[in-house]
Amino acid sequence: MLKVLHVPNYYKPHIGGIEQTCHDIVESLKDQVLQKVICFSEDKKTKYQIIDDIDVVKCGVWKKMMSQSISFSYKKELKKILKDFNPDYMIVHFPNPFVIHYILKLIKRKRTKLLVWYHADIVKQKIVGWFFKGQTKRLLSKAEHIICTSPLYSEASDSLKKFQDKITIIPSCINEERLRITEEVKVKAEAIRNDNLGKTIIFAVGRHVEYKGLTYLIEASKYLNDSYAIYIAGQGPMTEALKKQAKDDFKISFLGKIDDVSLNAWYLAMDIYAFPSITKNEAFGLSLAEAMYFAHPAVTFTILGSGVNYVCLNKETGLEVENKNAKAFAKALNQFGLDATLRNEYGAAARKRVEDNFTFDKFKLNVLTFISKL
Repeated sequence: MLKVLHVPNYYKPHIGGIEQTCHDIVESLKDQVLQKVICFSEDKKTKYQIIDDIDVVKCGVWKKMMSQSISFSYKKELKKILKDFNPDYMIVHFPNPFVIHYILKLIKRKRTKLLVWYHADIVKQKIVGWFFKGQTKRLLSKAEHIICTSPLYSEASDSLKKFQDKITIIPSCINEERLRITEEVKVKAEAIRNDNLGKTIIFAVGRHVEYKGLTYLIEASKYLNDSYAIYIAGQGPMTEALKKQAKDDFKISFLGKIDDVSLNAWYLAMDIYAFPSITKNEAFGLSLAEAMYFAHPAVTFTILGSGVNYVCLNKETGLEVENKNAKAFAKALNQFGLDATLRNEYGAAARKRVEDNFTFDKFKLNVLTFISKL
């Protein structure tokens, strides 16, 4: 039986886009191949766990530097797994420069073939990205195949331009079970609608960091009349600055961090989803796909090379406007707000796009088809 070693940054119960994708891959392959996972621990202690019947080694983390985990035990644990488990393939989730350093050293002596799941360029830490440019090129050169989550990202990435012949597109997927509409969700959604009678509900959720572009949503609110109610969920280092920016705008409310039931209730109750991310740090946009799954249109910015504009199609499932143009963003929100027929038409198309492309069953089929061709 084929043996696969998965190499994400972290793993369950840690929450993150890379971690969720890795878990989705593991679930897709669990009846077909033997699997192990090596990742970083949530603390300094190295742990050996069985999660959903899969052996997982979590290497203790000494400290973090520029968002990169540093572990003294990682090389030893990786070396041991390569020797004892002797995988046929190693799925390396990029970016992860510390780990890739050891992979490139150890893989030379092994029969294991490399598959690189390329989530995003190193965008935020530009100095780190420049420093590891050679390492990235060596990794991609050694890779048998490179998997990207959208054609837009793969075509725009400078690192990937010379490796287009190796690339396979497998979009990320939503978690339909987590998005289930229960009676509790329905009750909460109805309460939200009752609290906003006569209003067009605009909803946004995400970490309050610069690339999420929430400052442009707040700016856009100035161009909307009082028939709109804007709700922003989540938190982060920019929360207080965003609240200060919005302090005189009574259309805007901050919800803080909300649980899954509340999130689903807002997804169900809203009229328009606002997704104002502005950079390629937003490589795909899972929350965008989640919102579309509830049959609502979205408004996004054009982000060169990001998968956002692949997930949500302009003038089909949502409206896409010039990056960082708050006035244009407001105009698109208003276009949906004034036309319920357009909202419903685009919302139905949004739901269909997710069902056709971004469900777990579709993801699993894509993964199994890819693996069967190796």
